Parts: sequence; structure tokens; C-alpha cells
Amino acid sequence: MTHVPVCIVGGGPVGMMLALQLSGFGVPCVLVNADADSQQQPRGNTHNARTMEIYRRFGLAAALRKLGLPSDYPTDVAYLTRLNGWELTRVVMPSEKEKMKAVRNAAVTDQIVEPLLRCNQMYVERYVLEHLRTLADVRLRFGWQCIGWTEAGEQVEVEIEEAGTGRREKFTCSYLVGCDGGQSFVRRKLGIHYSGEATHANKAYLSGAMVSTRIRIPRFTSRFPHKLGWQTWTLNAELRSNIISLNGDDEILMMSQLPSIDDQPDDQLIGQRLISAAGEDLDFSLIGHWKWIPGRALVADSYGRGRVLLAGDAVHLFTPTGGFGMNTGVSDTTNLAWKLAAVIQGWGGPALLPSYEIECRPIGLRNTGTARLYTNNVGKLEIPAEIEEDSPRGAAIREQIGHAAQDFREEFASIGIQLGARYDGSPIIVSDGAQPPPDHPFIYIPSGIPGGRAPHAWLPDRTSLFDHFGRGFTLLVMTGARADGSTVAKAAADRRIPLKLLKIDLPEVRDLYGADFALIRPDQHIAWRGNALPEDMPRILATVVGH
Repeated sequence: MTHVPVCIVGGGPVGMMLALQLSGFGVPCVLVNADADSQQQPRGNTHNARTMEIYRRFGLAAALRKLGLPSDYPTDVAYLTRLNGWELTRVVMPSEKEKMKAVRNAAVTDQIVEPLLRCNQMYVERYVLEHLRTLADVRLRFGWQCIGWTEAGEQVEVEIEEAGTGRREKFTCSYLVGCDGGQSFVRRKLGIHYSGEATHANKAYLSGAMVSTRIRIPRFTSRFPHKLGWQTWTLNAELRSNIISLNGDDEILMMSQLPSIDDQPDDQLIGQRLISAAGEDLDFSLIGHWKWIPGRALVADSYGRGRVLLAGDAVHLFTPTGGFGMNTGVSDTTNLAWKLAAVIQGWGGPALLPSYEIECRPIGLRNTGTARLYTNNVGKLEIPAEIEEDSPRGAAIREQIGHAAQDFREEFASIGIQLGARYDGSPIIVSDGAQPPPDHPFIYIPSGIPGGRAPHAWLPDRTSLFDHFGRGFTLLVMTGARADGSTVAKAAADRRIPLKLLKIDLPEVRDLYGADFALIRPDQHIAWRGNALPEDMPRILATVVGH
């Protein structure tokens, strides 16, 4: 290599998604990752509805839904005293098969294009990496580490080193993006720090230090009296644990708290905890442990400087409650990818890349704060010693704890967090003065007001409206509009802005958007709307691409 438009440092889910989207915009990139392969340790298990929409854009959603759990496996969250003990309560959630049946029968204006997917990141990362290997404009340097860079004028000079041989390579890029996690080399070299809360004290569950352990147990899902869920909590006075089914059969991920922040995972300790959570002896094998710190709500003070930018855990660290971390990182890349493409291809203006931080950092603050709130709520739940008594007192306590656990149900959905991100106040959004809907983690109200996600609709042929958006901008022209949009298409062509005209003959869509015209950005957010095409439409186009 001598020059590549974008160098991505970090080949986790965020780095891979950025590479995938840049390729979709026709921008070559190199993806540098210290490990020689995708991570094969279980981590996040939730790919939310917004993330799945992005996978759908690139034709991957259907294949990803075949990974991990069987299609008929329930995604319930069960709360038990022990796996062979009393059931306290259950958050009933549909299987993959049931979710997709609901999509096929959904109303015209239903907003769920791709339902949330419960599938461990390690399975998805492996699939996406194999897909990236088929893309000619994505150069993979797995097993290589970025050891330095220098920003020089209109390019960045990068040096990488191969782990096994020490061989080095130098090349230049127009932009470098650090997607290299919480200990980001890129962020630290920039001198950018996190701000926020990072609680370490072992005061309650989901504080101090936690350990996740991948375990194989023959016939795990069929050996206990209660139907286990995708996620099963055990709550008793001796131990709290959270068990997640990885493959719907014999592999699980168990999370429990370490005695102190300084302790390390220990096979004997974890084995004892597994047997305690089960309430009986088990045959099992421990595959691996991973220590992590809960309770964090940290956001970087800046999302980059000059030609070096940051995304994912490099700019926000989450407690895992709610499953927001990886999904917020994917949201970062969806915002950033088209802006990088626009600037590299010459149709983006000087205000475009600075808008990345302006739009995404408030979402990082919002999402980390909500996840921490969920963690605090779970940690405060007190478990009386009598919860396992076979007595009226024990039964009353179990009923009380079960009722309290139902208050956590929205942690496993949070549709407002998934679809409700808005970029109000952004310099590249043309406001029409309308009041946006309230921001609520549990509620999503579709709205045509510029700044939010474009409202969705199912078309008469049961394709998604989103399936018809262009890779660049899309101008929706509703039935009855007094112009066909051709003047906008010409103005966009004059500026080399990719734009597709999409005529919609559905009154339901007109009602959703509240206007005859709506200009949709490449990331599916609304940039402008109106009932007429103003004479200064070229100025509006210039604004939304950062001029």
C-alpha cells in the first residue's frame, strides 16, 4: 500500500461496520487489527432494531438471524432463586420465528423493519469478517498493530507492524479512525480523556468487578424444571448470577461478581458459583473467563482532532445493562461513514466532519447515562435470606422480588433508545421550527421533523420504504406534491451530491412525514422537509452537506 483513503484502527464490530459502510459508499479502506482473527470470547448479545436496519442495508440481516440461538428458542428473561428452585417472575419475549412472523403481518406504518436480534457478538463478528474478505475495496490487516502516525498536511502517515514477524509497513491515508476500544491507542495518542462516572466499589451487584465465564454443560437447556430463557437470573441470599444462553443448547455465559476489584477469575471459585446457581451438581467445562468493570458511564471529551477521528468504545464506555454499547458504536459509524465518503469524494463541505461530534456525542451521553441508571436499579435490589424458605414468609418474599424484577423489563427493549436518536441543533439539519417528540428510553414516536430517523412504512409489495432509499440522499416526493423534484435532482447533480428521487403513493406515509417533500440523509435521518420546493433549495443542499 502507498495510499488508502481511510485507515481504521481496530477490527471489532465497530471497526468492521465502518469498513462495511465505507465500502458501500465506494470508499476504499484498510482495517488494522492486532488480533489475527475476530474475537471468539462471548460479549454483547443484543443487536438492536437500528443496528439490524443497518445490516439490512448491506444484505446481511437475514443471514445473521440464522446464527446463535435456534429460531424457535424463547428470548424470555427468567428470574429464579436457583435453576432448580422457584421461579420468581419472567419477562416473556418472542422467539426469532415469532418476531419475523409479526413483521410479515405488521401494519403499514409499523416502525420495526428489523426486530432486535439476540445473538452473541462473537458469532456476528465472525460472519461479518468473512463478508469483508469478499470486498475488494476493504484491505484487511489482521494480526497487525498500528504503532504510530503523523498528521502531515492533507494526509496522515501511518506505520503498522505485523505481530508475528515484526515486519513493518508505511502508507498514507486521508483520514484515520480509531475504533480500538476502551484502552484506545489512538485516543491516548491524541491526548483525549473520558469524562463521567466509573464506580469501582463493591457495594451491590453490578458494581466493583465482574467476571463473565463461557461454560459448556451437556443438555443444559433441558435438565431443569423451569423453562430457561435467553437470559436467566438466579437471585438468592448466597449468590446472584446472570446466565445467558449462547447457542440454545450446551454453551452459556455466566456473569457473577468478584469479591474485590483486585481479585482475578479462578476456576474453582467459578465452578462453585455455577453449582450454587444451579442448586445441584453439574458436569461442565470452563472455556474461558473475562473480567470487566460495571457501572461505567464514560464519554470522551472529543470525538477526534483534525484528520484523526474516534468511534465506539474509544469514545464511550458503557456498563452492559441494556445492551447499548456496541449498538451506540454502530450508530457512530453510520453517522461517520457517509460524511467521510462525502469529503473524500469532493461533495462534502468543511462543516460536515465537525458535525459528527456535534451529533453523536450527545447520543453517547444519553445512552451511557441510561445504561448506568438501569445498572443502579438492578444493583439496589435486596434479596432477603428467607427467599428460599418453603413457608408463607418465603412465598411472600418471592412474590415481592418477582414484582420488583418486572420493573426491569424495559431494560430488554428500550425502543426509544434504539430508534429515537435525534440530531436537533446540528448545523447540517435544516429545522422547520416544529417541536420534536419527547425523548424517552421506553417510547419511540415516529416524526417527520428534521433531525430524527426517517419514519418507516411497509409498501404495498411488502418491501420496506427503507429498501428504496438511495445510498446517498433521497428526496421523498409524496402523491399530490406540486413538483416532481427534478429541480432538486439537477441542483444536487451540479454539486455532485448523490440523490435519488423516490415518489410515494401512500397517504399513510404523507401523514407520517407531515409534508409533501422530505430530504433523507444517507444515514436515514431527515435533513429537511417542506410542502413546496423553495427557490433557495441549492442553499439547503449546500447546508446539509456541510457547506
